[in-house]
Amino acid sequence: MAGLVRNIRILLEHAPTREILLSDHRAYPDRPFLAVSAAIIRAGRVLVVRRARAPAAGVFTLPGGVVEAGETLTQAVVREIFEETAMEIEPVGLAGHREMIVRDATGRIERHFVILAFAAHWRAGEPVLNAELVEARWIDPTELSGLPITEGLAPIVAAALERLRPGS
Repeated sequence: MAGLVRNIRILLEHAPTREILLSDHRAYPDRPFLAVSAAIIRAGRVLVVRRARAPAAGVFTLPGGVVEAGETLTQAVVREIFEETAMEIEPVGLAGHREMIVRDATGRIERHFVILAFAAHWRAGEPVLNAELVEARWIDPTELSGLPITEGLAPIVAAALERLRPGS
């Protein structure tokens, strides 16, 4: 109930945010959302995707999304990768984490995600984009420096490669 009252107050105080609040339950959260992503490795290359929607529109990152109630982290990353790319993966373990906190022009927290990034082997399929993505590329990890990428992506990819290295 407190969350509902808070959202009504925000609607009344900040008319420009009205559409965001009504259409996106992740905007102006009471707490962070838990999300997962995967550094999917195939023949030494990593899959990066370019987002179609804010807050990361036009930026290359790893595919992934929000963990649903009742899912394990591994189930969530397998599901999210399949939903976003139609690919099958084998998660091996965590490669790192990121926190994404986006503030609006007034300084209020508009978005807050804690993202656990997995190292994963590619198992089957080729990227088929959904509405959240505009591009997918298999790249050599050294190519990350030439792309607009999310903060902290390069160290996560490096950690994933290390985690998937034979003998690790």
